Amino acid sequence: MIETLLPSKIAVQTSRAGTDNGVEVMAEEESAVAGAVDSRRREFSVGRACARSALSKLGFPPCAIPSRPDRAPLWPAGIVGSITHCAGFCAAAVALQQDYVALGIDAEVDEELPSGVLELISVNEERKWLANAARRLNWGRLLFSAKESIFKAWFPLTREWLGFEDAVVTFIPDGTFVARLPNTLMPTHNCAWELRGRFSIANGLILTAVFIAGQGWRRSLPFSG
Repeated sequence: MIETLLPSKIAVQTSRAGTDNGVEVMAEEESAVAGAVDSRRREFSVGRACARSALSKLGFPPCAIPSRPDRAPLWPAGIVGSITHCAGFCAAAVALQQDYVALGIDAEVDEELPSGVLELISVNEERKWLANAARRLNWGRLLFSAKESIFKAWFPLTREWLGFEDAVVTFIPDGTFVARLPNTLMPTHNCAWELRGRFSIANGLILTAVFIAGQGWRRSLPFSG
């Protein structure tokens, strides 16, 4: 599933979230879910379990993955990663920072966005394109997922907020997308003015992924495999 969107050097673990009720959080992770409702605690614990399994594929022993103050996962030194969950599904992807400097994945249930949400997550250019797109896909939900993956890759790399309106996404029929970022965000970080990602829709899920290769993050990036 989501592993097909990522290069072989990125380790992935998935789970049908909700079926792993016996998974517990580690002590160092407890503060992130203190007082959380059972459903939130369950998705958090399954996400961390997936992350530990993915890390084991890179040779890392089991370890706690606490949350930063901004709620992003605090990965072991030298690791980049991303966790996603939606109803019935959870996934984690991790890579060595020497290979990839940024990584973002997202999973969404393949259904239409609630009324009014598209206007909040898109710009006019995107809405015009979606209005003319074939109706066979839930394009609005796919756009939301792509922007989630973009933010998950962008924020840990730059520590700069990226709003839904800041990334203008174009979908390509081959299952890829390109996100143009404002030039005003680029000078501080010498970061690419565009990010590229991949998407897939299968088994009732919309899946997206963005990754930035370590050797090329200062320019517009081709895909790595």
